[in-house]
Amino acid sequence: MNSLSRFFWFCSGAHISTLEKHPTEHNKYIGIGATIFFTGLFAALSGGYAMYFVFKGDAMAAAFAVLFGLIWGLAIFNMDRYIVSSINKSASTNKQILQATPRILLAIMIGIVISRPLELKIFDKEIKDRLKISYLNNQRSRIDTLNAAFDNKYKIELSKLNETKAQRDSMQSAIKEERQKLNFEIFGNKTTETSGIMGYGPYAKRKEAELKQREQNLDTLSSAVRKLEGFVDNRKQFDGLMTEKLYTTKQLDSLTNIAGFADRNWALGQLGFNTKGERDPNTALAVAFIGLLFIFFECLPVFVKLMSSRGPYDRSVENIETAQIHESDKDKDYEIEVIDGVHDTRVSSAIEKRKHQLKTT
Repeated sequence: MNSLSRFFWFCSGAHISTLEKHPTEHNKYIGIGATIFFTGLFAALSGGYAMYFVFKGDAMAAAFAVLFGLIWGLAIFNMDRYIVSSINKSASTNKQILQATPRILLAIMIGIVISRPLELKIFDKEIKDRLKISYLNNQRSRIDTLNAAFDNKYKIELSKLNETKAQRDSMQSAIKEERQKLNFEIFGNKTTETSGIMGYGPYAKRKEAELKQREQNLDTLSSAVRKLEGFVDNRKQFDGLMTEKLYTTKQLDSLTNIAGFADRNWALGQLGFNTKGERDPNTALAVAFIGLLFIFFECLPVFVKLMSSRGPYDRSVENIETAQIHESDKDKDYEIEVIDGVHDTRVSSAIEKRKHQLKTT
């Protein structure tokens, strides 16, 4: 047998020296061992990928990911190896199923843990797109919250600013209309409010004086508006509103690249819904099927062991265990008899010793 076959036998948890005597069982345990090995390999990749995001940005992130991936993969490998090797093929079918039930439940839990980080990698593009939408919505909500808080905090000042602006705009419109009327008066355009006589007469002079007074009032209002706007802008700068802006595409790309495991895991869970919050069955099924695939792969060694018939290897293992149990029982009987014999001898010696002491006194 080549070393690869023996390695997979080891992975299956089989008794290699016994298995070598039964060639018809070799391929079955090679298949079981290979399944357990690749499950451990997927676990190592999954754990390493998850740990990479935990330490992302650290100089030792890759080293931590490799170290934890190896430890996690070996732990899952050892657990799967024990789960499969502990199923007793000598028992009845019902008893085997009963034995396998907690092992299958444990395998399902392991499959769920293994599948999640790998799903994060498979749906990496979709997760980044969903994170961009989330970050943009959060930033928009933050800006709206800050604006609402600012409006409430400076309600009086903002109300005064809006009122002053309204007065300024109203006066600008009135001045524009009066300027037009003055031009009509000067150029002799007859209206209900003009004389229709061309020239710069007394009426035109009076209108122009009124316009100058209104323009001075407009300048005063404009100055007040600028002063209030300056105050509001300073307050916005102080409260941080001026620095809060919606993220650019470059900033969103940067944020998604440094997103942690928790954010990515949340985004993966949101892929089952579209951006409007409605259920997206196609994406939800795709994510579910990927997870179920890894869970099934984790449970596969147990199913293979359950489905396989009892072969000569299982009979040999049963015989060896029976012989070892018998030998252990005989060793127990031997030790008991020796202890009993020694005890009887000690009792007899103690009796003789005390009798001798009585005779000499």
